Amino acid sequence: MRHTAYFAALLLTACATIAAPASAQTQGAEPVTATPPTVPTDHEALLASDDPQLAANKRLVYDMYRIVLQAGLAGRAGEFIREDYIQHNPMAAQGLAGVQEYIRNTRPERDILDRLELPMINIMAERNFVTIAFVRPETDSTGARYYSTWFDMFRIQDGKIAEHWDPMLRTDTPIDPNDKRIDN
Repeated sequence: MRHTAYFAALLLTACATIAAPASAQTQGAEPVTATPPTVPTDHEALLASDDPQLAANKRLVYDMYRIVLQAGLAGRAGEFIREDYIQHNPMAAQGLAGVQEYIRNTRPERDILDRLELPMINIMAERNFVTIAFVRPETDSTGARYYSTWFDMFRIQDGKIAEHWDPMLRTDTPIDPNDKRIDN
């Protein structure tokens, strides 16, 4: 019994010791996220792959992002996205029609640019999945700017995007990701 109480006290002390520095860190120095990460400028190098299929999958996602999401051309979504598209973003409906509606409701149409303006960190392909990561500038409740990362993952099937995942949460105010460029 005496040993049990001793070990319980020792465990509580260890937990308190470990937790104390973590809480002190949140109140002290400026977090790393106050500085934006370095963003590669050579998108073509990021799109390259020794495997032609992986390169094609990355190009499909990149061009969809550039034409549909960045330029807001909902009518061209069918060039990249399957009719039976599965959406895991809670703000958008299922299927190609759901993507088109989401695009029309969240951004204006713009000119198609040769490259993404969003600060892309990387685009990676493995099997039939492509993941693209962007720097995401945000402002906290005090007005201080900080930087996070946004990830989109896509499953490719028969040369088109079949499924999508991202970290989007439900919100009353959908955002246009084009407003999340570092220069805004």
